This record gives sequence, structure tokens and C-alpha cells, in this order.
Amino acid sequence: MAAVGHSKVAANPLARGLWASGGLVCVGIGTLGVVVPGLPSTVFFIMAAGAFSRSSRRMEQWVLGLPGVGKLVADYRSGLGMPWRTKVTAGVMIVVAVGVSSGLLLDPWPWRGVVIGLGALGLAYVFGRVPTRR
Repeated sequence: MAAVGHSKVAANPLARGLWASGGLVCVGIGTLGVVVPGLPSTVFFIMAAGAFSRSSRRMEQWVLGLPGVGKLVADYRSGLGMPWRTKVTAGVMIVVAVGVSSGLLLDPWPWRGVVIGLGALGLAYVFGRVPTRR
């Protein structure tokens, strides 16, 4: 996959190491998100590509070349956004995860309110800020 032009590798070796570590954590969480219902994956691969753009061009290109997710990351970085079907799937997963968490797993109402509020913010971001690719 061609470079998207976001690479700004940090000059400081400690900063590069921290960015690389963050990118690896994001790849790990994104990989879990592929198999765990309700846990997003693409957003973590987008964050990983951003972290790797500051630490390792090779790792950034690796994320951009991953089957299935690499094109989505490159499209997002290019401003093309998410396909409508993916947005709807993400929205449904957010609603299900928030519903299960606040309805079955959390007891005190303040925590339920926090989860519901964060879910609402997630929906507002996905449907209000992320461009829709048709």
C-alpha cells in the first residue's frame, strides 16, 4: 500500500520508543476487537498507525498493509471516512454494549449514567464527525 503521507518520526529515541509501545498496545487491543463482540477494532488500528507514524515508518506501512483493516485505516486518514454499513454496524455494537453493560453488569446508577453518556458520545462522534463513504 502506498504511503499516506502522515509520517513524522520523532527525533528523540525515548519518544520513538513510547510511540512504538503505544502503537503495539493499540494493535493488541485492535486484534482483540476482531474477535470480542462490542470491542471496536478499526479505531485502534487507526491509532496504531498514528503512533507508528511517529516511531517507525516500517510499522506504519505494516498496519496500512494489513488485510481487511489496512484499507479502512488508509481511507480514514485520507478523509474518506467509513462506509455507511460499517457506521451502522458500529452504532448497533455501541448500543448493544452500552445496553448490556448498563442493564446487566453495572449496579449503581451513577456508573450506568457514565456508560450511557460515553456511549452517546461515541454514537455522536461516529455519526456526526466521521465522514460517510458511499
